[in-house]
Amino acid sequence: MAEPQRTPSQAPLHVPVMVDRVVEALKVQPGGRYVDATVGTGGHAEAILSAAEDVHLLGLDVDPEALTLARQRLQPFGPRVHLAHASYVTLPTQLARLGWDQVDGILLDLGLSSLQLARPERGFSFQHEGPLDMRFDPTRGGPTAADLVNTLTEEALAELFWKYGEERHARRIARAIVRHRPLRTTRELADLVAQVVPFERPGFHPATRVFQALRIAVNKELENLERFLPLALKALRPGGRMAVIAFHSLEDRIVKRFFKRESQDCLCPPEAYVCTCGHKAQVRLIKPFPMRPSPEEVARNPRARSARLRVVERLAHA
Repeated sequence: MAEPQRTPSQAPLHVPVMVDRVVEALKVQPGGRYVDATVGTGGHAEAILSAAEDVHLLGLDVDPEALTLARQRLQPFGPRVHLAHASYVTLPTQLARLGWDQVDGILLDLGLSSLQLARPERGFSFQHEGPLDMRFDPTRGGPTAADLVNTLTEEALAELFWKYGEERHARRIARAIVRHRPLRTTRELADLVAQVVPFERPGFHPATRVFQALRIAVNKELENLERFLPLALKALRPGGRMAVIAFHSLEDRIVKRFFKRESQDCLCPPEAYVCTCGHKAQVRLIKPFPMRPSPEEVARNPRARSARLRVVERLAHA
């Protein structure tokens, strides 16, 4: 992971990935309205607001600490910035609050930030001792990672690790967890996984996929992504663009399938002689494959290595 930038208060500042590609992909226009659905500490938002005159931006995030830093970073843009402590699945409500009907571009940057990983008390990293929390919004209720680890059955844990982490040792790990419960800290869980799963390669901790799976489950990331994509598409004006940055195959697969589906006129099976579904394409793919960061960016920010950027444009007739 890249060394985090520091603000005067020494808070770690997330390094946004593929910033120039995002601005180019969104075709930022003067006077346009844009949404950064996971604004984080404001890196992408700052670039979008700086790309053209009189750009207005709605930034959403469930992490209150990130929003505090975003407000500081975006303060020079004054009333052109609208930030809300809210999930991106509330997009229609947030747009209605501003009186915005449709927008010119939407960005969704998925996954963890350097800010979250650098806070041991947030429980996202197995490299630091901290509580097994993993909630993007620690101010809300709902289950933590510790709740899942200590209450789910062995079968349910194994299914969770396989479904959200694609962990091939899921059953072995689940069995060990049930045998050694309760587990309360990140180190306890990471050390236990390392005892029952061999190290596959240098630099890849055996608990990586387990932590990913728990984080996804705690925050309902895949379910929220599937809910958000059609909402975002509906919010785009004709000619507007949506850009999504994913960092692992589960997220990227959902985005790829949705974009492919909505770029097709007919969804009937190949053997059908006549279209009966009535589906019409809503978007066009800017590229049929994901854009990747340059080698130079990966060298500066290793976190960018796994980033995949997919972009679509709303069709004029949609």
